[in-house]
Amino acid sequence: MEDDQEQQPPESLLPYADWIEAALRQVVVRAIEHVGVEGLPGGHHFYLTFRTDHPGVTIPAHLRAQYPREMTIVLQHRFWDLKFVPETQAINVGLSFGGVGSTLVIPLDALTTFADPYVGHVMRFHPKMPEEQPATGSAPVAEPEAAEEEKPEVAPQVVSLDAFRRRTPPKN
Repeated sequence: MEDDQEQQPPESLLPYADWIEAALRQVVVRAIEHVGVEGLPGGHHFYLTFRTDHPGVTIPAHLRAQYPREMTIVLQHRFWDLKFVPETQAINVGLSFGGVGSTLVIPLDALTTFADPYVGHVMRFHPKMPEEQPATGSAPVAEPEAAEEEKPEVAPQVVSLDAFRRRTPPKN
């Protein structure tokens, strides 16, 4: 039994996992900046999964209602104005939903997954949600209205943009 305990490394007092995740988020920034300027090369495309309930996320109201917790978007054929904004630490991208153009704002800290399926590259993140502030004074803390019924967690869904693409008629 002592041999097992001796073989395990001690718990780190340095936040290596946090540092690694921060470095990997910068890989996402570099990819977004590159594609924002140069476009997507070859068969590369991105899947971005993010927390829709994260502060600073801007998406159309109907998408927030449909995806109250998490959403995946695909950046492949039809998107515009892709950029990383250092001042807000957010990814901005234009997408069309139901034929209506929208600008999405996705804070880097809201990302849960970044993938480029063309090369099999996937990075998973722990979203950095703001900490709950403890209540001070004697003011009562409001309970969420949805506390009556616990909803089961649903797996994230990919929003397919294929239905919104214009198809060119086949040439005879």
